[in-house]
Amino acid sequence: MTVSDRQTPLEARRSPALKGRVRVPGDKSISHRALILGALAVGETRISGLLEGEDVLNTAKAMAALGARTERTGVAAWSVRGVGVGGFAAPAAPLDFGNSGTGCRLAMGAVAGCPIAATFDGDASLRSRPMRRILDPLELMGARVTASAGGGRLPLTLQGARDPIPMVYRTPVASAQIKSAVLLAGLSAPGVTTVIEQEASRDHTELMLAHFGADIVSAPEGAHGRRISLTGQPELHGAEVVVPADPSSAAFPLVAALIVPGSDLVLTDVMTNPLRTGLFTTLREMGAAIEESGQRGDAGEPMAQLRVRASKLRGVEVPPERAPSMIDEYLVLAVAAAFAEGTTIMRGLKELRVKESDRLEATADMLRVNGVAVEISGDDLIVAGKGHVPGGGLVATHMDHRIAMSALVMGLASDAPVKVDDTAFIATSFPDFVPMMRGLGAEFA
Repeated sequence: MTVSDRQTPLEARRSPALKGRVRVPGDKSISHRALILGALAVGETRISGLLEGEDVLNTAKAMAALGARTERTGVAAWSVRGVGVGGFAAPAAPLDFGNSGTGCRLAMGAVAGCPIAATFDGDASLRSRPMRRILDPLELMGARVTASAGGGRLPLTLQGARDPIPMVYRTPVASAQIKSAVLLAGLSAPGVTTVIEQEASRDHTELMLAHFGADIVSAPEGAHGRRISLTGQPELHGAEVVVPADPSSAAFPLVAALIVPGSDLVLTDVMTNPLRTGLFTTLREMGAAIEESGQRGDAGEPMAQLRVRASKLRGVEVPPERAPSMIDEYLVLAVAAAFAEGTTIMRGLKELRVKESDRLEATADMLRVNGVAVEISGDDLIVAGKGHVPGGGLVATHMDHRIAMSALVMGLASDAPVKVDDTAFIATSFPDFVPMMRGLGAEFA
């Protein structure tokens, strides 16, 4: 499956100052989890601000195929009537998650705790991505893979556990997807399921499980880690969920405003969960003018208004322990680094190699083809910023929405236009990216 049967190229040109006040789409991570936990709850869950990109809509379809009742009730407003923990029904057809690794992997965890079989599939990009790191702990809990492509890749059929086994699991890498899959499977297990992380990953699943009524405790573990313990077989209750604006999507207009001279932009309702704001921290270290105001919260998730103004940036070194809080933002950070004065070193980016594409190589290629000096050293990305970007390149997006948007942001301030080969996949996470940016003053052709 693909978003589009034909490529949709686009060119970004040096633009006048970006001005305006916008709310970027709802957070994708929260949107996936609200649909899945709503499907596992008893009663009605009402969601507002849901991201209506293709990735999230595929998760909504999957929850309906598993027996929940999902209904769009308005713009970005949805109702989910759940089946209760362990209550999923076997789907009549494969669950197609398109390009979404998050939706697919979290749904695997939810299915693993139910005595049903389900086939998981996706587009060519998702079929190429590793699933074994998710499947290993789920099999320890009693689930079985009965069919799969080579290396545990999609399409694969997962037989859920009839009697899920609670366990203590230490994640091999900092991954909210691994942690979440284990916790979702642990909902159906008697006793306590515990996940131990050496480096804390984003905690949206823990916060939302508590919001839906689960007994879950998170405590520090070591210098940077967490120990999360979930008591199984709760009765989750339908809840109201307000989805905050996605900081990963906000990253694109935010960086654009920093690099386009004279820009002054306000982004509203942006999630400010500290496990998701590594980019904001890094950009401020680089000299970015980012002001935060109007803090509030919903379902445990903080949000605020951000005012961003064009800034003179300088190169910095980004420590590896910050990676979990900004793993999706390194691509657009690399764009900011290219416009900074001095070298920026981003350390510990191994996880970028197993995203929608090999994002580490793809990011380096995006910069090189536009005249930026860049080097990959092990798992580190080193960008030699010169304060400007020559541009003029054609960027291969590799079916990756974040590469496409990062390259288009770069073109808004580069000396010569930047062209991307395909923008169709932007729809997976930020359907209105191009019109929103045009409304702020961006010049795309």
